[in-house]
Amino acid sequence: NLMEQAKPFNPGFTLGERAETIEKTEDGKFIVTTDRGTKHSAPNIMIAGGLGCFAPRKPELENIAKFEDHGIDYIIKDPEKFRDKKIVIAGGGDSALDWSIFLADVASDVTLVHRRTAFRGALDSVEKVENLVASGKMTLITEAEITELKGDSELTGLSISQGSETTLHVDTDYFIPLFGLSPKLGPIKEWGLDLGKEAILVNTTDYQTNAPGIFAIGDINQYEGKLKLILCGFHEATLAVQSCYKRIFPDRKLVLKYTTVMGAPGS
Repeated sequence: NLMEQAKPFNPGFTLGERAETIEKTEDGKFIVTTDRGTKHSAPNIMIAGGLGCFAPRKPELENIAKFEDHGIDYIIKDPEKFRDKKIVIAGGGDSALDWSIFLADVASDVTLVHRRTAFRGALDSVEKVENLVASGKMTLITEAEITELKGDSELTGLSISQGSETTLHVDTDYFIPLFGLSPKLGPIKEWGLDLGKEAILVNTTDYQTNAPGIFAIGDINQYEGKLKLILCGFHEATLAVQSCYKRIFPDRKLVLKYTTVMGAPGS
């Protein structure tokens, strides 16, 4: 249990927030500011962001940004938002199937659009969708894609291309594309760090980045021979903290102790 192992060191946690910016102060420390304005000051930064921030895969539609939060949602936080509304869901996986099934009892009209005839989701969910379509509680349009969004300040409808010749025009209050998530570096790209392919480049001495005092460990980093294993992440962290200690206490000698012999702090 990693939480139990960390407990003797009394770590602090900031949950539900994303690190947005890093600035260096005159005394050589860093200030990390989150998307909610929380600030943390430290002499070292360890980035262990996994694969990065997960962002929704968006359909390539010309004016999609215009309608985000104005009729287009990528995540369903409150199903009651769609009570007695007309909605169009696009996708062929479990999320698209499950939300279509759930919202069939909430929205006034549900249309599910999928570019293929076969779904990637659970067979049980596919069967439920087929039953809802048969009972008239849902509309299913396959071998089709959303091609156009309509509306001024709010989404009012969209066009659906089915095949090369057929175009359907559907009135809707909400369009919910559920094409899964893709990992992105997010704000990390703006921190002045050397980057590889969606990862942070580090040396293999102490897994420090090109910015002294900023380290990257785990799946977020990249170097020759990199293996994305938990074991490797622990190894990288172990070497990185040695350099962190030397940066904090440059005049002290680091004495390595083993908890199996000495016991954990406070024990």
